[in-house]
Amino acid sequence: MSLSSILSADAIDSALKECQAPDSFCPKRFFKTCGLNKKSPQDVKKVFGILDDDASGFIEEEELKFILQRFNPGARVLTDKETKAFMCAADDDSDGRIGAEEFQAMISS
Repeated sequence: MSLSSILSADAIDSALKECQAPDSFCPKRFFKTCGLNKKSPQDVKKVFGILDDDASGFIEEEELKFILQRFNPGARVLTDKETKAFMCAADDDSDGRIGAEEFQAMISS
């Protein structure tokens, strides 16, 4: 399954354009622009599964660096500052990884 089967290609492109510059990525704005915040919990869970590159059930910091490339292979890598800010925004239990429920909560907030 690909992200474009859940989100429109135009919405993904728009979201990626908003954060082309280093240190311009904001996870809540990105997911709003790409339309994920308007999707069903089941679709959000599917997207989480795609972003969880190693299928561990969690998105770890190393996976976060490359999250934009899951939307488009030519997209940039997140900076360390962006990666840490993303982790802080979603990792509610401070275990250093984002679970499906934490991801869902961040998307719907």
